[in-house]
Amino acid sequence: MTPTLVRQHLAHAGETPRVDPGARARDWSEIQERMLVPLYEAVYERLDVGHGTRLLGLGCGSGLALLMAASRGAAVTGVDASRPERLALARERLLPEAWGTRPRGETRLVEGTPQDAADAETPAYTLVTAFEPIGCLAGDSEGLGELLQAATPLAERGAPVVLAGWGPPERCTTSSVLRVATKLADPLRSTGSWRPALRDDLEEVAQRAGLKPDGSGRVACPFGYADLDSAVKGLLSTGLFDAAIAATDQAQVDKEVAEALHPYQRRDRTVWMPNVFRYLIARVS
Repeated sequence: MTPTLVRQHLAHAGETPRVDPGARARDWSEIQERMLVPLYEAVYERLDVGHGTRLLGLGCGSGLALLMAASRGAAVTGVDASRPERLALARERLLPEAWGTRPRGETRLVEGTPQDAADAETPAYTLVTAFEPIGCLAGDSEGLGELLQAATPLAERGAPVVLAGWGPPERCTTSSVLRVATKLADPLRSTGSWRPALRDDLEEVAQRAGLKPDGSGRVACPFGYADLDSAVKGLLSTGLFDAAIAATDQAQVDKEVAEALHPYQRRDRTVWMPNVFRYLIARVS
């Protein structure tokens, strides 16, 4: 919607935002992650994900997309190198034997890179997904190409690789709120600044990774929240505003994001923002 709905890129290497990672991970899993369910469903339906599917999820975060694939009968492996708090929540969802219940089929969760999930006994994957949407931050595709290049040798020849991206700004009402991050992060703005999505973002990443594009689609993923407070928590959980928090303070970011959300608040106090996301299916050569 992982990195987050957009990947985190702080302006200065090594700078740590003044946020609580555990609380943000919980806000992501409880509020924001579900906004991308229509995207996951559309991809799984199109690719007929089910029994016999061996899925490798890159940047799996708290694991909702993996959970949905496992519920369809797929064997799933998730890797995430940068968000241990989210991965801990994924373990609660997908590996619940610690809580006295049965695990969900063939499931593996790995903190690290695709190579860390590879061994001689692991069959080749039939599907690779990178569901964190790109095309919202300047430089948010950096590193994704390398991640794909590391993952594709683990997949069968011809296996689909799915990339996701934000739709055009005129189809994503959330874009107006995301601009707040760039405004508040100035003068830190550089890598990590908001930018409008470009038509060929996904294709360029796929081609750099040596993948062959083989179809795409668009999916409506509205962001709906029970109230303004939930909307602020959900959006901040994406990590997009961390640079702004580091440059200013939490209270100012909360205030300005809430103000930007007011046009989307309904009479019943709920917040509703229509968005369109795009996905690309590419094939392993």
